[in-house]
Amino acid sequence: MSKVMIYGEIKGGKIKKTAFELASEGRKLADGLGGELSAVLMGAQAEQFASDLGRYGVDTVYVVEAPELEGYNSEYYAQALAQVIAEKKPEVVLLSHTMQGKDLAPRTAAKLGVATVADCVSFRLDGSTLVGKRPMYAGKCYAEWTAMASPQMFSARPNVLETAENAKAGAVEKIAFTVDSSRTTYSTKELSLDTSGKVDLTEAEIIVSGGRGMGGSDYTLLEEMASIFGPTATVGASRAAVDAGWRPHSDQVGQTGKTVTPNLYVACGISGSIQHLAGMGSSKVIVAINKDPEAPIFTKADYGIVSDLFKVVPEMNKELRALLAE
Repeated sequence: MSKVMIYGEIKGGKIKKTAFELASEGRKLADGLGGELSAVLMGAQAEQFASDLGRYGVDTVYVVEAPELEGYNSEYYAQALAQVIAEKKPEVVLLSHTMQGKDLAPRTAAKLGVATVADCVSFRLDGSTLVGKRPMYAGKCYAEWTAMASPQMFSARPNVLETAENAKAGAVEKIAFTVDSSRTTYSTKELSLDTSGKVDLTEAEIIVSGGRGMGGSDYTLLEEMASIFGPTATVGASRAAVDAGWRPHSDQVGQTGKTVTPNLYVACGISGSIQHLAGMGSSKVIVAINKDPEAPIFTKADYGIVSDLFKVVPEMNKELRALLAE
């Protein structure tokens, strides 16, 4: 029986990178507990991703396919995940703290009568007890949490766990599942997906963000920088820029937007409010460009440039293009 189980999220017909992050971390935890690592995949044609998870250390992939699971429905997915957990009895369950995971983890935990520890940035074992480290008070400090009941359920912040290939069987086991439609609380009338091909903010390795300092101009300069960095880079925005209508809400980084953890975060014309810092403060390297030398963003930045972004960014783009072309 597996000691550790992960939930592999599928979105838009593709398995998310967070699934490989969980698999890599789950493999280490399963080895530490002396057990196997399993994964749960749900939705239409989910079985095709089993071999991908096998490459990252998953021994067994439980596949749940039903017509009602073709699109994400929180009640149905929670029913299915709770059923698999109850049948297979893992000691530890890991999900990603994505938009879907934020909804699915607590619903599933409620059905199982256990707690869930959310938004962890690292894990360690204390004997057979999993300890999750998570930020508190908008990232001002960290606390370690444990779950008292079994299974121990945790969700991990995207882009903080390292991926490492560790080939295992990835054997497929299909799970029969029948929806209890009497508990339906809503139905999906329309699904509008982003078809731009842009990498999701929460999974981007590099984010170039603009704030109030953009002054209402278009984001061409920032989009140019992101394109120079390549397909793992994308453009974000502060709440001020979104509220002004310069960028869509899907681009918002911060406490009321998305929490991101890229390898590089370039903040252009962003003062650095507490709410914004809470959403990007755990970025590995932060570069800030702002005319105001007293801007709070500089207290968090690894590198700061006190100057007009409209003078600095074009020069940076020129240098980056030359550097990356070498």
